[in-house]
Amino acid sequence: MNKLRFNALIVSLLLWLQPSLLQMHAQTRATASLRGIVTDPSGASVPSALVQLRGPGGECRARTNERGQYAVESLKSGKYLVRVIAKGFTVTQRQDFEISEPVTLDVQLTIEAASQVVNVEAEANRVNTDPAQNGGAVVLGEKELANLSDDPDELQQQLQAMAGAGAGPSGGQIYIDGFTGGNLPPKSSIREVRINSNPFSPEYERPGFGRIEVFTRPGSDILRGQAFLQYNSEQLNSRSPLLTQSDRPPYSQRFYGLNLSGPIRKGKASFGFDFERRNIDENAFILATTLDGNLQPKSVNEAVVTPQVRTNFAPRVDYSINERHTLVARYQHTRSELDKEGTGDFSLASKAFDEKNGEDSLQLTHTAILSVKAVNETRFQYGRTDSSSNGDNSIPAISVQGAFNGGGAQIGNSGTISNRWELSNMTTLTHGAHTLKWGGRVRQAFVDDTSVSNFGGTYTFFGGTGPQLDSNNQPIAGTSIELTALERYRRTLLFQRAGLSASQIRILGGGASQLSLSAGTPMTAVKQLDVGLFLNDDWRIRPNLTLSYGLRYEAQTNAGDLSNWAPRIGVAWGVDARGGKQARTVVRLGFGSFFDRISESTTLRADRYNGVTQESYFILNPDAYPAIPSLASLAVSKQPQQLQIIDSGIRAPRTYQWSAGVDRQVNQYFRLSANYIGSRGVHVQRSRNINTPIDGLYPLGDRQLRMLTESTGFTRSNMLMVSPSLNYKKVFLFGFYGLSYGKSDAEGQPADPYNLRREWGPSSMADVRHRFIMGTSIPMPWKLSVSPFTIISAGAPYNITTGRDPLGSGYTTQRPSLIAVSADQCHSASLVYRSEFGCFNLDPAAGTSIERNYARGPANVSLNLRLARSWSFGRRGESGSADMGGPPPGMGGVRSDGGPPGGGPPGGGPPPGGGPRSGGPGGMFGPASAKKYNLTLSVSARNVLNHASYAAPSGDLSSPYFGEYRSLAGFGPFGGNSTYNRKLDIQLRFQF
Repeated sequence: MNKLRFNALIVSLLLWLQPSLLQMHAQTRATASLRGIVTDPSGASVPSALVQLRGPGGECRARTNERGQYAVESLKSGKYLVRVIAKGFTVTQRQDFEISEPVTLDVQLTIEAASQVVNVEAEANRVNTDPAQNGGAVVLGEKELANLSDDPDELQQQLQAMAGAGAGPSGGQIYIDGFTGGNLPPKSSIREVRINSNPFSPEYERPGFGRIEVFTRPGSDILRGQAFLQYNSEQLNSRSPLLTQSDRPPYSQRFYGLNLSGPIRKGKASFGFDFERRNIDENAFILATTLDGNLQPKSVNEAVVTPQVRTNFAPRVDYSINERHTLVARYQHTRSELDKEGTGDFSLASKAFDEKNGEDSLQLTHTAILSVKAVNETRFQYGRTDSSSNGDNSIPAISVQGAFNGGGAQIGNSGTISNRWELSNMTTLTHGAHTLKWGGRVRQAFVDDTSVSNFGGTYTFFGGTGPQLDSNNQPIAGTSIELTALERYRRTLLFQRAGLSASQIRILGGGASQLSLSAGTPMTAVKQLDVGLFLNDDWRIRPNLTLSYGLRYEAQTNAGDLSNWAPRIGVAWGVDARGGKQARTVVRLGFGSFFDRISESTTLRADRYNGVTQESYFILNPDAYPAIPSLASLAVSKQPQQLQIIDSGIRAPRTYQWSAGVDRQVNQYFRLSANYIGSRGVHVQRSRNINTPIDGLYPLGDRQLRMLTESTGFTRSNMLMVSPSLNYKKVFLFGFYGLSYGKSDAEGQPADPYNLRREWGPSSMADVRHRFIMGTSIPMPWKLSVSPFTIISAGAPYNITTGRDPLGSGYTTQRPSLIAVSADQCHSASLVYRSEFGCFNLDPAAGTSIERNYARGPANVSLNLRLARSWSFGRRGESGSADMGGPPPGMGGVRSDGGPPGGGPPGGGPPPGGGPRSGGPGGMFGPASAKKYNLTLSVSARNVLNHASYAAPSGDLSSPYFGEYRSLAGFGPFGGNSTYNRKLDIQLRFQF
């Protein structure tokens, strides 16, 4: 790997040198182009103004960035009609404007009536062949984001739900201002979120269908700001139908924040500042069954208050070094304190531990306009995270599968310190009909992890078999029945009290199934470096035909495979374009290969659990319960350990993805897009015990559990996605419907480590057949606005297991078979009848078990609703919070230069410094106003209809909860540990 580190050093050097080399070359050439600055009557810049040119080259468009700057490159020489359109201003135009060389045209707008708004939206909502403007993209501007949660955790879950199954087995990847990793910024500082945009761009390593790009808001030339206060308590929420207590458990949320932006030096530097603090008395919902003092089953259905505090502040500075160079510096500090974590579901209150997390990140972005044809952007990010957990591991933990988890919190006093840096550079060059973009990224992570996890030991009880007992708990001769894990635990305690030996207890069906205990050196360190290079060309073959093709290369340390080449290609054809008339129908085709990184956590586990750094003892059918054997006795008796091993031939997971779609401009307000997305995943990472006994014999000659991490998994998915887009006056609509089918063999531990083909079954993420997400905003009388946001999804598949470990693999993942017999014939030690399925055989013959994820959970429906009323006051035409952004970004915005909405460099990506669509924070939280001050009162309801949507039920046949709902559905296919069903937040926001 020394060669890779040397190559990374060379790449870093080239990334820094290439802008100056390109500038020297670009200065020798110049073609016709137009650039300038758009300002308002006060001289302040107007972001996101639409600049429209009509002339010898047909129609071209661009948008101004956050500094009011625009650029239209590679024009044909001649006379043009130039129009500048911005919401709230009169349309300004120049007839017969001569452009035969690089020309500068600065425009000062005048304030006009609101009727001009329709012109802006009608002009911008158009389909086009830009690869970054695919109709399948979900683009959330200020108005769309207002429909989503202000809570950063809930907002991230909603964005991941909207990303859908197209992201592949690892889920959607989040970029913040072009950087990977990091916490989601406060919503008040987000100007735009793009999902599924430019899916086959080689700039990114992960699939574009599912990629989430977040762009933050820059500073402004006029002091603007907003402050909000949000409140919630248990009186405003409805109780979960799963919670049986009569009173609502205590809950409160106090959430407040501040956003400011303004000039440091007018026209030269500006600042932005965000602050948020969230105090929540959250609840963990425990649903379990334990034993009382008489060893009788006792139901636990209770809520535990789990206080949480989260503080975030993020200052930002935008500095214009000169007219060609800009610098953006953004710092984010996040701290959170979480009390009584680890409780909920089967975990009792004794499992609670406290957690503290901190993250600091610094981001620097330098944008250089090298010439009228070339733009370069350099980004650097440094981040440090520090997390610590503190729980009581002085007593052993007890895990009774499918019933409860008790005892001590085995996390102990653990923590992680992570330092990461990232450097990227990319250059965009417009040359004739080609827009070339190339660059690279280098990342490195240094992780110091301290773990005393399971240093107190854990006893685990699985289901099994044993004799039937009479009313006096005496065995009935000649009988054998299936035992739940809870009954096996009860018999262990019962017969221990009776003074029976460990061997006698096992004969009667008792005894622990496993004992695990760790010891050794707590701290383990790992570092990892990865490199990515890319080259792309967007070739506009004809005005209505664009071919995009490129190549990406990736490599990393801690993996021997260096052959990670990823070609990408895409075609966009405006089929009905004629002469100078713009197409109303665009057909898109694309294909790409994508890689995922082998995480440093995989290497860390292998380094820690190697039998030397830490001993991880793992004993099957131990007889010492409840005592924990001494480490010395375990070492002397050479008890087996659980070893983590990485396959020497491990390869980076690869996804092949292709798509075919049609974007149709129905009319000037409504657009419809349909896309088919196919995906194939190979070298998917999974783990299995390669020393599982075969006919009672261990293949490797000892009893160690050797957990091999390898890249042998596969995934397949097919999805049809239909995305409507409506933007009419003050009414807009966004979202999509997805029909998805998918299978995988790499989700969790296999039932049989030696027969991985039997793991091929429905994917818990990709086989959620139907997904429907839709958001809109409806203006109402009395200055009210209603914003519904609907999420509907079909049931997710879930697995059915026996709850036993007959193979000795260490996992209870064996699946039963179904046999065609009636309920009255389904009775023996290995047969279990469940009315919704039939008769299960818990000891199936080889090759007869049901497929993985055989069952399917219920459909989920959630309607979120926001009702808002705004009051505006103060003088007009000043620093009011008017929404100057025009139409929602990506819903038809067209650019001639290949650059992003909001102006910026040609070839895509965010504007220099991540510029905005609009000039201020207004428009997101209430009706737009041109007055100086706005006060908005809003009520946001999650699941306003109070409809009970459940996560998939328990599939453990050894659990007393088999087939029962245990949690409410979250934003995705998995459940949330919530004690409320409907949540009502009240918010007051002041803007100026």
